[in-house]
Amino acid sequence: MKKRILLFAGLIALTALLTGCTEYNQPITSESTGFWNEFIVYPLSMLIVKMAEFAGGSYGMSIILVTLIIRLAILPLMIKQTRSSKAMQALQPEMQKLREKYSSKDQKTQQKLQQETMALFQAHGVNPLAGCFPLVIQMPILIGFYHAISRTREIAEHNFLWFDLGAPDPYYILPLVAGVTTFIQQKIMMAGTEGQNPQMAMMLWIMPVMIIVFAINFPAALSLYWVVGNIFMIVQTYFIKGPDLKKVPATSKAGGAKK
Repeated sequence: MKKRILLFAGLIALTALLTGCTEYNQPITSESTGFWNEFIVYPLSMLIVKMAEFAGGSYGMSIILVTLIIRLAILPLMIKQTRSSKAMQALQPEMQKLREKYSSKDQKTQQKLQQETMALFQAHGVNPLAGCFPLVIQMPILIGFYHAISRTREIAEHNFLWFDLGAPDPYYILPLVAGVTTFIQQKIMMAGTEGQNPQMAMMLWIMPVMIIVFAINFPAALSLYWVVGNIFMIVQTYFIKGPDLKKVPATSKAGGAKK
């Protein structure tokens, strides 16, 4: 699990590097050059601008609508990733038995453990890397939209509800909502697995705090994007994992009774 978390963090860092984080403070225009700017960030920026015109000049409403459009567009990838995660979760008891069987740390035993683990995956038609492929595709899109919001200068000139889109929320309402919705979204995603994955349970608390800190210091437009995206993810995850979520209390009670 530690290796998986490190791999996930490394993937995010590599994707951020390859997608031009060094240009974060440079406005995006039709004259911006490079594949990343021309084919990802600028089209998304123009989509925000055009959607604002459609929404009566409201860039706040435009960010909400474009966030929903993008989330709907990558929904099939999210469903595939969730199903892959559920398949891996279903195999956890069998994998734990193998780890107990081959608990020795010597090289031959560990090789045998890897062989039988791969045989287990093949027998159930599970690809342990299948959940990573949708993530690889999603990350550039989401980071690109993040860049588009940050680098579209028209956004900073407008306000929405009680806040200026180009400045941090003066009342810290959006950062707190972003943190709470991040926690709820992760809680639903991890329902029933916290005890199995202590590292992931720790991330359940770390991520919301990080989001709040970032949102307090970043323009409110980004906080708005995080809040809308989180709410969409909460609804999406609830419907995808609905049957499993209903089983969690019973499973937890059963686990407690065994102890």
